[in-house]
Amino acid sequence: MRSKILEELYINKGNYISGEVLRTKLGVSRTAIWKHINALKEEGYNIETIPRKGYMLLEMKDKLLPKEIEALISNNAIGQQIVYFDSIDSTNSYAKKEANKLKDGTVILSEEQLLGRGRRGRNWSSPKGTGIWMSLVLKPNIPPTEGVKMTQIAAAAVCKSIRELTGLNALIKWPNDIVINGKKICGILTEMAGELNEVNYIIVGIGINVNTDGFSCELKEKATSLFIEGGKKIDRRELVVNILKNFEALYNIYIKDLNLDETLVIVKNYSAILGKEIKIIQGNLEKKARAIDINNEGLLLVQMDDGSKELISSGEVSIRGENGYI
Repeated sequence: MRSKILEELYINKGNYISGEVLRTKLGVSRTAIWKHINALKEEGYNIETIPRKGYMLLEMKDKLLPKEIEALISNNAIGQQIVYFDSIDSTNSYAKKEANKLKDGTVILSEEQLLGRGRRGRNWSSPKGTGIWMSLVLKPNIPPTEGVKMTQIAAAAVCKSIRELTGLNALIKWPNDIVINGKKICGILTEMAGELNEVNYIIVGIGINVNTDGFSCELKEKATSLFIEGGKKIDRRELVVNILKNFEALYNIYIKDLNLDETLVIVKNYSAILGKEIKIIQGNLEKKARAIDINNEGLLLVQMDDGSKELISSGEVSIRGENGYI
């Protein structure tokens, strides 16, 4: 019932709709309407209530409310169903737990994460109302070996979207980080479940520091935000919409014939590491190399100090710049 009331408010957005009209349309009491309206207000919807006029939904720019986003991506398959939380432990954890019940293309969004995480179990700071903390639930008909490529599709989509929306010089630190001025602004965590020859689901988690105005001493040397880099607040909703649109475009091209070319154009053009000296970290082993290329499978081609060349898989290593994070 609550979603039906919200739908009516969106249809009449900018205008008042009376409790009597809602009661008649939805077949419930005005008391029930009032209770659901109050519940929606508690969820974060900005609803103005005036006696004898009724209820009016006001513009909301500071929250990532599902109906606002769904209305802006009506042509997207990814994002037609959005599950929204004011607070959650981790959007990826929820997506994995509920993946079998969720439709292909479902997006999990939260205003904050209490236990956000990155690759290799690292913690990811996700303060309330400042960033984009979301997970995409995908169920493509592709071989499980292809699932890892979702990370680079997501990286390309995020990098392209940030550049389009802000004009900032966002770059991709292969394979799963977006950086600006050598500091991390976004991390991507891809997780998959499947059988030997079949993907059950792929979860693509995306965490972006958008309007964060400061970091702890521990983080500020390697982390930044769009606000810190650009000096102005960013509409998080608009960025989410851009990312979902760009992701779907690249994703559809890829799953059609498993061709990663469109994604790799972006990944290479905006690479933070190609042509640079890097450190390859495998467990306790650390090697220096020069990043030369990214091949058609999304593997990183490097040249070692002895002149030999190796292909590096993203699942095997962490990449660092020669003198720091990048």
